[in-house]
Amino acid sequence: MKQPYDKADQQCAPLQSGEQSERFDKVEQISDGSRVQHGPMNDRIYLMQLAKNPGRELPRKLIRMAHEHGYSKIFAKVPRPTADGFINVGYQTEALVPGFYNNREDGFFLGYYLDEERAEESQPELYERCRKIALAKSDTVSSPLDASFELCKCGKKDIQEMAEIYREVFQTYPFPIFDPEYLEATMEGHVDYFGIRCEECGLVALAAAEAEEKSASVEMTDFATLPHWRGHGLATHLLEAMERFAKREGLKTSYTIARAAMPGINITFARKDYKWCGRLKNNTQISRGIESMNVWYKKLAPHPA
Repeated sequence: MKQPYDKADQQCAPLQSGEQSERFDKVEQISDGSRVQHGPMNDRIYLMQLAKNPGRELPRKLIRMAHEHGYSKIFAKVPRPTADGFINVGYQTEALVPGFYNNREDGFFLGYYLDEERAEESQPELYERCRKIALAKSDTVSSPLDASFELCKCGKKDIQEMAEIYREVFQTYPFPIFDPEYLEATMEGHVDYFGIRCEECGLVALAAAEAEEKSASVEMTDFATLPHWRGHGLATHLLEAMERFAKREGLKTSYTIARAAMPGINITFARKDYKWCGRLKNNTQISRGIESMNVWYKKLAPHPA
């Protein structure tokens, strides 16, 4: 069997307490004002947010940048009017979220491969089997949250405990969630963290709602449950709480980028009426390997016909 794509695997030990986050890919604004994440850890450029008026040369500019740094993939998230310019120079549509941008314009999740090996998945049959398992269980009902657990919105007082949970659950991760300074910075910005606490043991599960005001979208991400506490459906209750929060904030589309080889997290989203809309091939460095990721979405506000 073909081995998973692992070019970036050699430098991905998680941060320990007190370490800095230089080894993680950096997020920066490029010359046209677009925001990208890039670096050797994920071995890619990720176009996270377009500038207000991106130039027509942006698709090629990213390709040149990827060549300069030796990256093997570009992952770009763009609205429909911009997508043609990317597709015309070789980007592929890997997922499509209807009405992603303010319930008006579809969101294209595009991939461009500079290395043919990066475009070849090692386990496509496994990914398809996990997707079908999730869809088959979409009608199952989750159990109420046990009285021994308390759902909460996390604050700065929880940051050290949060970092410890992320260090225990993930060997590597595409963003430095093991670093308390990173968690504090994102908490002060556009990310809201939610947790489930056990009276005797403290925090046992976490997740994050990462809002993007310009698109009125929210990414449900960074789900982590300590091994001893799995099997209680805690991720489902975290997702429900984050959806309620997102609706109050006026966000219109909820989505996630979930590990394609892990049935559990995909089942969680399928049960809550999320729709599968594509798979990002060999996209994300997580738990010491570059993994393919499923994209699921749900409309929090009615999508105009």
